[in-house]
Amino acid sequence: MISIPGPSSPNAEQRKSDDRFQRVLDRIDAVHRQDPARTLVDGTSVPSALVYATRMSHWLDRLDPAASMALQLAARAQHLGRWKMPRTSHPAGRSGYLAWRRAQAQAHAVAVGSIMVEEGYGADMVERVQALVRKQRLKADPETQALEDTACLLFLAHELDAFAAKHPREKVIYILRRTWKKMSPHGQAMAQASPLSANSASLVTEALGGGGSEK
Repeated sequence: MISIPGPSSPNAEQRKSDDRFQRVLDRIDAVHRQDPARTLVDGTSVPSALVYATRMSHWLDRLDPAASMALQLAARAQHLGRWKMPRTSHPAGRSGYLAWRRAQAQAHAVAVGSIMVEEGYGADMVERVQALVRKQRLKADPETQALEDTACLLFLAHELDAFAAKHPREKVIYILRRTWKKMSPHGQAMAQASPLSANSASLVTEALGGGGSEK
């Protein structure tokens, strides 16, 4: 068995003082383990949702080692039960895609909120985590922005190569420019300092260097 790490050690003492936090994390991961899609990690087949959630925790720790409990839970739960609502459940096209994204965010927020309530969290903490999962007040709320930065860093490090293999280069460059605009200066600096595959590095360089178009 491979080891799936939880959120990082800098907040270990904080977590130890609140058993609810670990119970919620464990229940979130139990849902992730139900994902029928699989990803190979070091030769072992792991539920894809669990891989994604673990990577979110990893990148959040790199971005903000002192992240609050609320932000850590939101990162772990960002795609909670995502496979239950496939993209085909909404119309094709950009408007359908955006509606699907909103519906997903609401479903994730409801799911993690239910777990938190059952484990004894009060309304303020539950609502805070749900607001983060919904990405409310992006740019204005530093924690919401940190969650967005974390998702973007994960995409660049782990998903860009596969995405690029399925789409025309011009579209990939356009998506990378949109991704970059979503990130804070801190997130952008971390992205530039993070190791990427040769292909991903080439795409990012082109996107930031002004090549391609934004049609």
